Amino acid sequence: MATTEMWNAASMAFALCPLLTQGAIELLTAHGSAAQKARYLAKLVSGEWSGTMCLTEPQAGTDLGAVRTRAEPAGAGWRLRGTKVFTTYGDHDIAANIVHMVLARTPDAPPGVKGLSLFLVPKLLPDAAGRPGARNEVRAVSLERKLGIHGSPTAVMAFGDAEGARAELVGARHGGLGAMFTMMNNARLAVGVQGLAVAERAFQRALAYARERRQGHRLGDHAPARLIDHPDVRRMLMTIKAHTETMRALVARVGVAIDVARRHPDDETRARAGRRVALLTPVVKAHCTETGFALASEALQVHGGAGYIEETGAAQPLRDARIAMIYEGTNGVQALDLVRRKLIADDGLAVAEFLAEIADVGRRLAAAGPAVAGLRRALAAAAGALAGASEWLHRTWAEDPERAAAGATEYARMFGLVACGREAAEMALAALGHDDPFHRAKVMTARFYGERALPLVTPLRTLVEAGGESFGALDTGA
Repeated sequence: MATTEMWNAASMAFALCPLLTQGAIELLTAHGSAAQKARYLAKLVSGEWSGTMCLTEPQAGTDLGAVRTRAEPAGAGWRLRGTKVFTTYGDHDIAANIVHMVLARTPDAPPGVKGLSLFLVPKLLPDAAGRPGARNEVRAVSLERKLGIHGSPTAVMAFGDAEGARAELVGARHGGLGAMFTMMNNARLAVGVQGLAVAERAFQRALAYARERRQGHRLGDHAPARLIDHPDVRRMLMTIKAHTETMRALVARVGVAIDVARRHPDDETRARAGRRVALLTPVVKAHCTETGFALASEALQVHGGAGYIEETGAAQPLRDARIAMIYEGTNGVQALDLVRRKLIADDGLAVAEFLAEIADVGRRLAAAGPAVAGLRRALAAAAGALAGASEWLHRTWAEDPERAAAGATEYARMFGLVACGREAAEMALAALGHDDPFHRAKVMTARFYGERALPLVTPLRTLVEAGGESFGALDTGA
């Protein structure tokens, strides 16, 4: 998680290549055959070869049940034909080979997502020694012209112009979507980290500019002022700082939970950590990307008119951040997943465990004394609103799923704010008692989050519970 943030803060467009390669590594580790692991994993882990995710098609979009790419048996392997769009790093020359992970249908496939199988399609076919050999029938038809991430080649990919691209089945036939979700969930978390990373890049640039730029006079003594001397500029910078630091703590906590879910010797501890990862994956993806984009906009605002000029570089994080709210499942999809599969499916167990931990944090805040009393009250109120909204959604879903789904996006926002509020409290508790500038700043940042971010949660509950009846004012054109 930490290195992913640093790569993406340096260059989100470049970092997409190792991001997807890491997803391919996770996928093959979980679902590949022994021969596939031996042939591909070492090259992917070293970065000699890169990986892609080939999911959607022109007619499919998010609806992967509409995928038409076909794979037919051919001797010991398969021949694959079809077109994939929005393939990040679909073709390039910075790695010796590219390993495409492709969803396709076999001749006996049932309709819908249950008929999808997963195939590995190398750009260059490995020879007997495992070196890149003959060119496979895979080519980039075109590259998309995008709003941002200009250094990342987003390609339309054609598979099998003649005899068909040579492909290997990964995992069970018709089990492709389940296998691909290993890669997709890895990517969803990494995309959430992208939102954090872009916010950090934007903050560093805005903070440096605000410290250097002379503008106007101070209130009160009328002395010449820098931008950072003005209260509203400090408000903007503290907003970015508080959200960025709490998002960083949140994604680190999820990273720890992943390791615990995989490696802890106790079965129940592993299961609990697995529930936490599943619960927070859509929260990290939706909250961190949405917040990251808003913070990049705030950082541009710090620059004033200069921020709107490309030469300052303030616009690039804003442009780059926008895609993160869309790819790897739009944030609306993440919100619906949070409600339907994470809140409803397990009868609220993972949410109840999460809220119980926040209650424990509240007790520790109470014991810490008056320095964090305001933060304790704000976190308690926000957690109470989230608990109430969770109960309403759980009850309403059984009666009217569409009415419940209408509030899913606001519920995801609530969850993200509360989850980061818990991290603000943990930071304050860890920093209290240390009398140095770094730790004092941590406490003040946490207090700022309690004053400026957590109070937004309670009004969001009203929107969650409003239902979607007023949406009917929109003419659907049916």
